[in-house]
Amino acid sequence: MSGSGGAAASASSVPPAQEEGMTWWYRWLCRLSGVLGAVSCAISGLFNCITIRPLNIAAGVWMVMNAFVLLLCEAPFCCQFIEFANVVAEKVDRLRSWQKAVFYCGMAVIPVIISLTLTTLLGNAIAFATGVLYGLSALGKKGDAISYARIQQQKQQADEEKLAETLEGEL
Repeated sequence: MSGSGGAAASASSVPPAQEEGMTWWYRWLCRLSGVLGAVSCAISGLFNCITIRPLNIAAGVWMVMNAFVLLLCEAPFCCQFIEFANVVAEKVDRLRSWQKAVFYCGMAVIPVIISLTLTTLLGNAIAFATGVLYGLSALGKKGDAISYARIQQQKQQADEEKLAETLEGEL
């Protein structure tokens, strides 16, 4: 009884990124993309705030907030002065890749909807790319053609056997 409970406890302690089969280099690529996206959002957001148009200012403030959230989630060591940074980073690490993808892409699209300018498009491009990278990891690894052909052949043989059984049963 304790053996099955121990296995369940150890399986739940494994972060979803490792369960989904993300390689170490892809995980680091996603993190690096998140940090670069945060820097891009911060710089573009500050430039976007230098205007008299209220929508540009709102989009710029949103972009600076995006930068903060991206840094908090992807590189919590950059936010050591915030007490809850490690707690937030641990909770974000427990999310599935598709959840991170939706969150990051959604955060990057909102400033573009608020104010469609070149600054908001270019500033949010890397943050959106981070979401796309997480989304691609959620799709999983692509199989090779040989494995796919074997699976199809096995299915076809199983279907032929079922058909032969039904024909023999009718006779």
